[in-house]
Amino acid sequence: MLNNKITFGELFCGPGGMSHGAKETKVTSFGEEYSFEHKWALDNDSDSCETYKNNINPDRIIHDDIREFNKKLKKDIEHLQKVDAIGFGFPCNDFSNLGEKNGLLGKYGPLYKEALKIVDYINPKFFVAENVTGIKSADRGNSFEIIKKDMELKGRYRVYSHLYHFEKYGIPQKRHRYILVGIREDFKFNYNPPAPTTPQEHDYISSRSVIENVPTNAPNHDYYQTSFIVEQRLRNIKPGFNAFNSEIPKEYSLNVKGAKLSNIYRRLHPDKPSYTVTGSGGGGTKMYHWKDPRPLTNRERARLQTFPDNFIFHGKPESVRKQIGMAVPPKAAKIVFTSIIKTFINQGYSSIMSNDAQPLELFA
Repeated sequence: MLNNKITFGELFCGPGGMSHGAKETKVTSFGEEYSFEHKWALDNDSDSCETYKNNINPDRIIHDDIREFNKKLKKDIEHLQKVDAIGFGFPCNDFSNLGEKNGLLGKYGPLYKEALKIVDYINPKFFVAENVTGIKSADRGNSFEIIKKDMELKGRYRVYSHLYHFEKYGIPQKRHRYILVGIREDFKFNYNPPAPTTPQEHDYISSRSVIENVPTNAPNHDYYQTSFIVEQRLRNIKPGFNAFNSEIPKEYSLNVKGAKLSNIYRRLHPDKPSYTVTGSGGGGTKMYHWKDPRPLTNRERARLQTFPDNFIFHGKPESVRKQIGMAVPPKAAKIVFTSIIKTFINQGYSSIMSNDAQPLELFA
């Protein structure tokens, strides 16, 4: 049913957050150990590919636009090795609550279909997809239902979706994401999402606990230059507060009309998980230390995303920032992959009933 070495491929891989989570996943049953073996990955960002190559798999990282790659795949049907599982965090630009929310009508919204072309060809035993919460509300929810239906590949896969609040799973960050798991229909069992490991607020992992003592020589731990005005602005913002709910002297305050985003110059609260680590944004969006009047370093962001310090990102600081923010937290991926393996080998685990996890009549 499931090989001890579960071969794995990833699309839109970024720096390899999902793959690193798979790499760390190991499940033992009756003396047999189940783990993942990386075979290939694809991304269109050269820095991300270099990061992936240096940290995950140096042998098979494909730097290409997935649309162009799929055109080549038609010509060379043996171009990709068959694998047991595929992961893909498909582009969220057109679903994000911070964007224009063009959904399936946007430039990036339909790209999940390109991933499904490869899933269709590879026919893996299961796949795991990830996206932002805005995917559920785009086009009044119609986009989400269309995507889930398309992922079934005309009945070949049963697709289970669940909205994870990752701070409830030991991630030191309030990162909320949809995870969709597709299991090939010939495996006659249901999948249920794993239960939270830190379900209560007093169990949450604080930002202080993971970024307070980063070694000065840690990789990607470079400090951003901060202007005098920004520094003074931050000195007047308390931990957990932002530029719009703080009493800031007029000469340092922001003169902004219209929407006032809560994350602008928002400082972390040391005793709570951080707010969501993002990959882009202009002034005031770099995330800010609760004590020092400065933006977080990329290594601090990487720690909030649960990347270990020996995971080194390639590229200039803004490229590294983007890679970190767009990645799936490795620890979160490990939790999901562990539950999937246990489902396949019929090993019990603490789970919750997903809205999609209805009993199969065959086994009811």
